[in-house]
Amino acid sequence: MQDLEWIDTHCHLEYEGSVKPAEQLVQEAAAAGVKTLINIGTDLPTLEKVQAVSDRHPNVYHTVGIHPHEAATIQRGDLEKIRVAAGHPKCRAIGEIGLDYYYNHSPHEVQIDIMNQQLDLALALELPVVIHTRDAEKDQLVALQAYVARIPKDALGKPARIPGIIHCFTSSQAFGLACIDLGFYISFSGILTFKAAEDLRTAARAFPVERLLVETDSPFLAPTPHRGKKCEPAMVIHTAEKLAELKNVSLEELARITTANAKRVFQLS
Repeated sequence: MQDLEWIDTHCHLEYEGSVKPAEQLVQEAAAAGVKTLINIGTDLPTLEKVQAVSDRHPNVYHTVGIHPHEAATIQRGDLEKIRVAAGHPKCRAIGEIGLDYYYNHSPHEVQIDIMNQQLDLALALELPVVIHTRDAEKDQLVALQAYVARIPKDALGKPARIPGIIHCFTSSQAFGLACIDLGFYISFSGILTFKAAEDLRTAARAFPVERLLVETDSPFLAPTPHRGKKCEPAMVIHTAEKLAELKNVSLEELARITTANAKRVFQLS
């Protein structure tokens, strides 16, 4: 199992909820076959942290963005800091950005405004976006449709580049299929293994494996059999095992496909 190559497409290294330093998490992930990690930025204070981890580890890349929870804290000029940070050679996406109407830490209209400004930035920089969305399917889909409509098209009328990823997917099957039609990839976390997540597993069965990714969202959402513990990138294998079962493919085949998908989205060699 350890000779397979996995990519944790969404983790939070050196997050305040972690109980191990980034160096240890990266080493233990590599020992478990997780060869590459995408360390996700969520606010302005994380910019230097995610850059520093990428600088220290050849196999770690990162993203920069303002999470919807933090939207109300953004002041004039703050998004210029995101634009500058996106110029780091190992920054691979704008995110995580999006809408969260479950917690409502920021007013809906503020979330929409900050998300749209970051979608504009991703468009200008030709970077994919990492989307966080919860209980906001209607507004989220409208925004993503408008975003994709502005991406230059190829000869077949399809977006000339990958729009991005719907991370930690927990939305409806219909929403997922609509996002796939727009060119997005769907990423599953440890929630896929949770006992109460049968609707999510039904959706996973319906999505083409060529558009799927795996992630941990560590230190959150530890998969079965690690429920109740802090999640770590090395645990992505458990989500992968469940996804392989649902898609009726071997673990080796899923590793090959999801790793190729992640390399394509994040433009990794």
